[in-house]
Amino acid sequence: MSELVPKSPPSPPLLTLPEEFDASILAGQLAPSSIAMYQRDFLAYAAFAGSAEAVASPATLARWRTALAQETRMSPNTINRMLSAVKRIMREAANQGYLSAEVAQGFDQVVGVKASALKDRIKENARVRIAPETMRDLCETPERERLIGLRDAALLATLAGSGLRVSELAGLTVGQIHTKGDGTVLSVRGKNDVTYREAPLSREAFERIQAWLDARPVPSDYIFTAFDGRGDRLTARPMSSPAIWKVVRRYALEAGLSDVKPHDFRRFVGTQLAKRDIRKAQRALGHKRLETTARHYVLDELEPGLTDNLY
Repeated sequence: MSELVPKSPPSPPLLTLPEEFDASILAGQLAPSSIAMYQRDFLAYAAFAGSAEAVASPATLARWRTALAQETRMSPNTINRMLSAVKRIMREAANQGYLSAEVAQGFDQVVGVKASALKDRIKENARVRIAPETMRDLCETPERERLIGLRDAALLATLAGSGLRVSELAGLTVGQIHTKGDGTVLSVRGKNDVTYREAPLSREAFERIQAWLDARPVPSDYIFTAFDGRGDRLTARPMSSPAIWKVVRRYALEAGLSDVKPHDFRRFVGTQLAKRDIRKAQRALGHKRLETTARHYVLDELEPGLTDNLY
């Protein structure tokens, strides 16, 4: 009697993505701003793929990785971020039945590029370390005799005295400032926060905010409001994130600094607070993991003479 050979279970069907497929399937899982970034990266991948069938193939992602490494000057961090965005979308596509779990696993197995292989593309000025005396000069640059200078002085001091993200600063309202003990704190909700958290606000920043609000002739719930035209028509609407970028870049250049970005203020706060207590830096910046603070927001330099008198 011949033995019965058990049949292998049938392979799950290879599903294909619909033409209109995009990062919107992440709705409810990420903030709209994060979904917009995922969408940008996914559309770049889809343009490379050329068809819905190719988009759904892990091999296409591997070829895209190679193309990004060979045909662009993108940094390894940028390339790996773009690859991660596609992988995240594909995992959710499998959860929602657009792809099989095996195909989604295939995407996860596509490794990123190695930073050591593309180290020549890592910009030295990607993270600008600002010394305290330099930050003081920068924050004193706006002409506070002018209305717009009062606003900009308050804006720079708030960035340097709170560590807020640009998006948090842009939508900051008067009602988010609270007295706590002898000082003040801000109630903010960042891109990954479900509830509001407390962020520090220096006494100097609070005083400059008060000076700006006392002089501002147009009432608004928002603290940092926009000027129209060439800066002579004040409005009640909040400043946009790109407008805040322009303000920071303008005064940084006037202070003789190049490549300074709003996020460098956040790194300044993290670096200075970490010298006292890195866990306080973590809490002030609203990071869930201490590793994030240590790796990306503490920009200490090697001190000369560190090895003097070791023996």
